[in-house]
Amino acid sequence: MVEQDNGGHLPITRRGLLLATASSAAVTTTSARAAASTPAAPPHAGAPTAKLSIEVNGRMRTLDIDTRTTLLDALREHLQLTGTKKGCDHGQCGACTVIVDGRRINACLALAVMHPGAKVTTVEGLGAPDHLHPLQEAFVKHDGYQCGYCTPGQICSAVGMLDEVRQGIPSHVTGDLNVQPLLSIDELRERMSGNICRCGAYSNIVEAIAEVAGGVA
Repeated sequence: MVEQDNGGHLPITRRGLLLATASSAAVTTTSARAAASTPAAPPHAGAPTAKLSIEVNGRMRTLDIDTRTTLLDALREHLQLTGTKKGCDHGQCGACTVIVDGRRINACLALAVMHPGAKVTTVEGLGAPDHLHPLQEAFVKHDGYQCGYCTPGQICSAVGMLDEVRQGIPSHVTGDLNVQPLLSIDELRERMSGNICRCGAYSNIVEAIAEVAGGVA
């Protein structure tokens, strides 16, 4: 016979506590197994999709994608163009820079469906191993990279930036619009400031771009 304590409750024994713990664990395990046996819904089930036709590196591509898909993910996950890198995914590092209709943009900030019929150029479309773009050659010559992760974005951004200079588009540090070309060393750094190299190869990057631009530096 088990005696009650002064409060009228049964006393807690070590044996009783162990039994209660084991019972609780058994119930939890059973519930977990039941949940695991329930088939999971496919990702983005029921999400709206859209057909998108875009020209990528000179080739027309048609995609049926989730309307929330970024241009970056469309390029990497749907078209397997993994040269374009996903860095911060917040538009702060420039690793995902591509050229869309002649303008450089951060692909991680643009929804793919915002650019129907657009002409997109990624680093794969700038040159081939046996026929490099001048900026690709300059980056190799001047060691404009270390780990190389930011390099595709740096090169695409530089291509777009030099085209802006040719069009006479000023930057925030342009002092005189009558000075040609609009690309001093300060201009170059300002115009490329949206592309971060965490390895710190900035001086080499500047030298590579300056050589292609005509020896500005």
